[in-house]
Amino acid sequence: MKRRQFLQAAGIGLATTAVAKPAVAQSTPALKWRLTSSFPKSLDTIFGASEQFAKAVAEATDNRFQIEVFAAGEIVPGLNAADAVQNGTVEMCETTSYLFVGKNPTFALGTAVPFGLNARMQNAWWYFGGGRELMNDFYKKFNYTALVAANSGCQMGGWFRKEIRDVADLAGLKFRISGIAGNVLARLGVVPQQIPGGDIYPALERGTIDAAEWVGPYDDEKLGLNRVAPYYYYPGWWEGQAMAHYFINLDKWNALPPAYQSVMRSASAFSNEWCLSKYDATNPPALRRLVAAGTQLRAFSPAILDACQKAALELYAEISAHNDDFKTIWGSMLAFRNEQYLWWQVAEYSYDSYMIRSRTRF
Repeated sequence: MKRRQFLQAAGIGLATTAVAKPAVAQSTPALKWRLTSSFPKSLDTIFGASEQFAKAVAEATDNRFQIEVFAAGEIVPGLNAADAVQNGTVEMCETTSYLFVGKNPTFALGTAVPFGLNARMQNAWWYFGGGRELMNDFYKKFNYTALVAANSGCQMGGWFRKEIRDVADLAGLKFRISGIAGNVLARLGVVPQQIPGGDIYPALERGTIDAAEWVGPYDDEKLGLNRVAPYYYYPGWWEGQAMAHYFINLDKWNALPPAYQSVMRSASAFSNEWCLSKYDATNPPALRRLVAAGTQLRAFSPAILDACQKAALELYAEISAHNDDFKTIWGSMLAFRNEQYLWWQVAEYSYDSYMIRSRTRF
């Protein structure tokens, strides 16, 4: 058969091949997205989680799906990250949901609420306790869906210029703290202050504020807060953990090939584990350095914790009375937490308590 006749005879096959190639290409299209973070690069662990996420997505797709990560302020301010996703300015962001409680208190439940879950419980609730479905049903009202991004673990209770011995010492205290935790403390006489991280040190130094919470030893050490506020309190009962999320524009997410959605889910699980593991590794030596430099560790008294918990539960009841989203999700979280502590009391807590007491023996 002559070459021309062969090509004509194979015309149908050529047409079929021409259709098949684009179909394959559509499953792994070349995409470039932008991710704006609510965090500065100086927070190299929680901001670094986004960098790890973007790298994992690129590697899993042979660099066909690239996500460029921008620090807070490079595209929009950190507090506007979710808005940028909602209106389509960027495809996605990394943020903490509780930054947006001004829109709706329910946002706090995605990250942390006072006397809520610890980090492992939060992960378990998110993946197996209905948390992911409940929160994403809420988030879709704002035109985004969420994947887990990172977690800090239990945070510290903050830096204080004076000792806080009892509940009365909270009255009139100007405390850099925001969101629902600020609302809880306000019921005990605290004056909550919302101050960006970069302004905390000078505010404490000048006495504009009396205390400030940030994250934990590794991140707090970088701000040098121990030089202007000697008392370092624990635990951060308002953040037994702090889960960050990737908010993804809902239209952009729905348009992704299923393979890319799967890659993003896997990459998000990796970045979440990476971030929490790094904090667990870096906080102990940072705390040692702070104490060696003169930091005075102090525990919140049981009376203070009890008063704060009572105020928190009263606040949740008031919000739930007129906010069905908050009522439903808080109810789910509370039931899950109480069930979890049945197990932790038997196994995890008893083991950890013994090991803490005996750690100097070997």
